[in-house]
Amino acid sequence: MTQLDTRPQVGDTVGGVAEGGAGHGADAAAEVRGKGLGKGSVGLVGSAVIGISTVAPVYCLTSTLGSTAGEVGIQMPAVFLAGFLPMLLVAFAYRELNKAMPDCGTSFTWTVKAFGPRIGWMCGWGLVIATIIVLSNLAGVATSYFWLLAGEVTGNDSIAALDDNKLVHIATCLTLIAVATAISYRGMTATKGVQYTLVGLQLAVLAIFVVMAFQKASAGTFDTGLDFSWEWMNPFAVESMAAFTAGLSLSIFMYWGWDACLATNEETTGSAKTPGRASLIAMVVLVGSYLATGIAAQMAVGSGADGLGLGNEETSGNVFAALAGPVMGPLLGILLFVAVLASAAASLQTTFIPVARTVLAMAAYEALPSSYAKVHPKFKTPGRATVMAGIATGAFYTVMTLVSENVLTDTIFALGLMICFYYSLTAFACVWYFRGELRRSAHDLFFKGVFPVLGGLLLAAVFFKTLTDAWDPAYGSGSAVFGVGSVFVIGVGLLALGLVVMFATGRRSPAFFRGEVLTKSTPALVVED
Repeated sequence: MTQLDTRPQVGDTVGGVAEGGAGHGADAAAEVRGKGLGKGSVGLVGSAVIGISTVAPVYCLTSTLGSTAGEVGIQMPAVFLAGFLPMLLVAFAYRELNKAMPDCGTSFTWTVKAFGPRIGWMCGWGLVIATIIVLSNLAGVATSYFWLLAGEVTGNDSIAALDDNKLVHIATCLTLIAVATAISYRGMTATKGVQYTLVGLQLAVLAIFVVMAFQKASAGTFDTGLDFSWEWMNPFAVESMAAFTAGLSLSIFMYWGWDACLATNEETTGSAKTPGRASLIAMVVLVGSYLATGIAAQMAVGSGADGLGLGNEETSGNVFAALAGPVMGPLLGILLFVAVLASAAASLQTTFIPVARTVLAMAAYEALPSSYAKVHPKFKTPGRATVMAGIATGAFYTVMTLVSENVLTDTIFALGLMICFYYSLTAFACVWYFRGELRRSAHDLFFKGVFPVLGGLLLAAVFFKTLTDAWDPAYGSGSAVFGVGSVFVIGVGLLALGLVVMFATGRRSPAFFRGEVLTKSTPALVVED
């Protein structure tokens, strides 16, 4: 169906947004349509590439493959599949919501329309905070691999050791954040061009690793290697519920970021359908990559704690650094270092997309200061929101690194809470928003009701189980605050901070919180299908 495109042209003001803020109250609700972003900048392939890049499959594998194996042993492939299930179910919710309301605010906008301004604001806060945490971690990993790669190429261990110098590490990290911010600031065209190269590189190198790992497994090169068994695919064989939940939380983290496809919906051709299709393509590529890599690595070196085993605590935090040489040899092994660096750098750049556009939408609807709703007249990007995301990321990482490595580690563990929080809210928002349509057809019942509610319940269960486990100081780095685990304190503390900021914002923007700006009847972005 083709709808009339009644949006203002790019660069025009939208309820006063492009030139200095949203309108006010009910008037803004009627006026806010487009936000000045570059329409038609991304197609189906480009959108899927952005989703894959934001997830950063090679980075996720090197940082969590060993940890997952350490938690669930040989059932690691099964846990990868188990983590995929709630993400797939939630992806259906995103697809249906995007069809009805293709708005770059995604989770924020949809949950406001379903549940009202306060729950919607907190959902947006969860997305923003999760993204800032991930951006800082990505920058740190990219920095470490930059110096590791420099050391490998030059054969000079002293160069690789520069990463251990906090000042050098922080300076390099801030430089990478600045570069990524600048590329994102210049718009989707620049972003897309960089991503095709970086995503293609990391997937190609990952494929080479998988093939060579299978070769090593078949030759019995390593004593710790294992023969494949279908029992690996049985999630019920995990020894305990606590181990399964911990592994599942890591698995969910490995899929997080595919929704960046939806954050570009106002800049995508066929805004109502293309982002949803792209997200599903990205999910299929990711689960295929994770299963192939996990099975190949487990067959080659095993999942135990000895030698090159994936569960070895000395190497589990950076599996590919340990396996690159033994599996791929000294020359091709360098490619794996390049792939991890490319993966982290690519994701660092694209992860600015959802946070900047969520902030843009929140400002456009008066949920944040109107200055963040400004769109750059040339690049058609939320310039100020992008820059502020970069500044917040740099400041967060610098402070956490200087305070304590344990705090930084526990903050990353707390990320899983944020992810489950806003994904589950979005899934429930889909069911509630479409509740009057669930009896129209079997398609509506399952894709707007049954699948989203199951996905939301699964993620909510992981959220509360993680909260319970995180109360124990042994969870995460092992540090505690007054006897309570640091992961719990950080996770709950970040959500509590969101409540404080929300109430402070409510004093400055009462119209939004009174439900006068964004309601279920507020016109969605008008696009051509």
